[in-house]
Amino acid sequence: MTPFFDPWWLPVIFAGLMGLSILLYVILDGYDLGVGMLTRLEKDENRDLMVASIGPFWDANETWLVLGIGLLLVAFPVAHGLILTQLYLPVVLMLVALILRGVSFEFRAKAPPEHKQRWDNAFFAGSLLTALCQGYMLGAYVLGFDQSLASVLFCLLAALGLVAGYLFVGACWLIYKVEGDLQKRAVRWAEVTLWLTALAMAIISIATPLLSERIFERWFRLPEIIALLPIPIAAATLFIGLAIFLRRPLRARDELSWVPLATAGILFALGFVGIAYSFYPYLIADRLDIWQAAASPESLSIILIGALFVLPVILGYSILSHWIFRGKATHLSYE
Repeated sequence: MTPFFDPWWLPVIFAGLMGLSILLYVILDGYDLGVGMLTRLEKDENRDLMVASIGPFWDANETWLVLGIGLLLVAFPVAHGLILTQLYLPVVLMLVALILRGVSFEFRAKAPPEHKQRWDNAFFAGSLLTALCQGYMLGAYVLGFDQSLASVLFCLLAALGLVAGYLFVGACWLIYKVEGDLQKRAVRWAEVTLWLTALAMAIISIATPLLSERIFERWFRLPEIIALLPIPIAAATLFIGLAIFLRRPLRARDELSWVPLATAGILFALGFVGIAYSFYPYLIADRLDIWQAAASPESLSIILIGALFVLPVILGYSILSHWIFRGKATHLSYE
């Protein structure tokens, strides 16, 4: 069977689709994981409003994770086996946390008042454990799954860094979706987690080129270093600009409440572009590139047709749901 597309480009296309899915997951599910962790800081009424703000979106946001891992499985089966073998324990813990989070989200709204606190605690724990596991996996991936003590400590630091990032984007989501005193507290949360996120991104950015000589040369040799300067400059400018923006007084109906969330999304995208550039064309640093890991061109050609149908449907649904439930959040009710 002759493939429908150039065999050389097929792995590149799938790597791009997989990367897009993971980026959208980190941004979209990142804000609802962040809100889940921030619920710990509020009382019942505000906690209900925070959960209501993500109610129409959280389960659809997780679809991007399923799509990203699914593309890894069908398009890069060799890499899928190697990566998930190395990350077996954190992946299992993440799945348990996601299940706990989903169950507690539904049960907290229907449980009798005396049991509601337990489900709120479970929702917080599920959100936190999910973020920690994903951060640990990111650190392990950046270090090429090295098992030394220093590497494990770095992975734990990356886990805390991603928690800070999710808290940051969750706080920005609340600035956009709520009003009044809760919005003002969300601004304070965003101010604190903004700099923690900046620190985490800086550590990852420094560690990644130190991982291998190839990555170091890609970033710091001429003329690449000049062409790549806009990425860290743009990130630093956005961090500083958002810090200044968050200090401005908020009006009762702030038309610019979307700015922190949009800025957070751009910052995550810049970080993702940096990691993608560092590792391309490798799926596992300096060990396995996308062509070595890819399935046969004939299989990829058929799979691509399905992927190009499924991805716009998921993207369209996400856009539609955010459009329908635009504006400030109201209390969620199952009655």
